[in-house]
Amino acid sequence: MRVIAGEFRRRLLKSVPGLDTRPTPDRMREALFNILAPCIEGASFADLYAGTGAVGIEALSRGARSVLFVEADRTAVGVIRQNLKTLGIEARADVRQGKAGLLAAKLDADIVFLDPPYGLEREYGIVLALLGESARGLVIAQHDVRTKLEPSYGALEHKRLLRQGDNCLSFFART
Repeated sequence: MRVIAGEFRRRLLKSVPGLDTRPTPDRMREALFNILAPCIEGASFADLYAGTGAVGIEALSRGARSVLFVEADRTAVGVIRQNLKTLGIEARADVRQGKAGLLAAKLDADIVFLDPPYGLEREYGIVLALLGESARGLVIAQHDVRTKLEPSYGALEHKRLLRQGDNCLSFFART
């Protein structure tokens, strides 16, 4: 896995061993950040269910001011910290081990990205509902094409869907 573009372009990232962590494919990350290009510079970003941290690190590489990484798996948290240290960007990152649902209501980020692991599909509804009460900016959910999300969650309204193969990005913004 590698950083696609920006300050850390082409730098390799460590992966989490095993099949429990599902990295966001390079093409999907590239499409995501092409869409976010006008608003990523100087933004605060939250990467929920961060896995290896590739999405949040891509945000930092492309000019995000700071990134909050939330991941429940201890091994994955260690990999995120190693990747940040290798790139020398620990000061711009906050890594928290814990459940995204517990932290979602307290998030203060301009852009929130969430991608729960397979088998945790009900997390979408829970976390999006919490973000619908508190999110102040853009919320992006990466999900399988078969996962159906609601048209709105609280004050968050579905604005855009990007599909690539079996993966989708659903964009939500405040109404």
